[in-house]
Amino acid sequence: MQTLDLVDARSGVEFGNGVHLDTRVDGDGERVALVLPGAERAEEDAAFLAALAEEFSVVAPSHPGFGRSPRPDWCRSVDDLAYLYLEWLDRSGLTDVTLVGLQFGGWVAMEMAVRSCARISHLVLVDSLGVKLGGPLEREVVDLFATPHAELDRHLYADAARGLGDLGRADVGAVLEMARNEEALVTYGWEPYMHNPRLLDWTWRISVPTTVVWGDRDGIVRPEYGRGLAGRIPGARFELVEHAGHRPQAECPEDVARLVAKSAV
Repeated sequence: MQTLDLVDARSGVEFGNGVHLDTRVDGDGERVALVLPGAERAEEDAAFLAALAEEFSVVAPSHPGFGRSPRPDWCRSVDDLAYLYLEWLDRSGLTDVTLVGLQFGGWVAMEMAVRSCARISHLVLVDSLGVKLGGPLEREVVDLFATPHAELDRHLYADAARGLGDLGRADVGAVLEMARNEEALVTYGWEPYMHNPRLLDWTWRISVPTTVVWGDRDGIVRPEYGRGLAGRIPGARFELVEHAGHRPQAECPEDVARLVAKSAV
C-alpha cells in the first residue's frame, strides 16, 4: 500500500523555493488520486472529493495564487506548475497515481503527462483547457474575463443558480476567493489565451490510459472540443456527463467520481 507521508491536510506542502501549497487530503484507499483544480471555489469540489475518497486516497492542492496558496514571483506559467507537481510526485515516492485535472487543472495535468508519466498510471481530464484545436481566428473558449458574471454563470453551470449570482449580495468570502482565483488565472492563462500553442504537438507523448470527461451543457468549452482533444491523445476515451456544465464535478460529483474510479481499473 502506498502512503502519503509527504502531505498533511492541516499544514499543506512546503517546498524550499518559497512555495506553500494549501492541500486537502482525504480517504485511505490503496489507489492514490492527485486532483488539480480549476478556478472554482474550494467548496464547489468538496462533494466530488468526498465521493472520490471512497475509492482513493485523495490529494487536492490549491495551485500557487489560488485559494490560500501564496504565489511566489517566479511562479507565473503553467510550465512552472507542471514542474512543481512532477517534483512533488518525485519527492513523495508515490507510483501508479491517478492524475485528475479539472478545467484549468486539466491543462496543468496534460503539461505534466507530456513531460513524464513515470509516476502516473491514469489520466482523467474534466472539461480541460490548454490546447488550440481550431484556426487562429476561431474562439474555442469563452472570454472568462470580459463576460458579465450573471452571463458567465449560465456558461459555467447547467443550473446557473449554482453560481454566486449578484456579487453585491453574495458572501464576501466567496467573492474574494473567486476574485483571487480569477486573478491567478489571468497570470497563468492570459496570453496566449488559455492554451499552449505547442501542447497539441506533444500529446502523443501521453503514454497512460486517458479518459476525457465533459459536461454535456458546457458553455465555456463545447463538448465537440472535448471529443477533439480525446482524438489527439493516444487511446483516450470520451465520456459525456448529462445535465452538467463546465464544472461537472460540482454539479454531478458522484457521476464524475465513478468515471474516475472506472478509468483507474
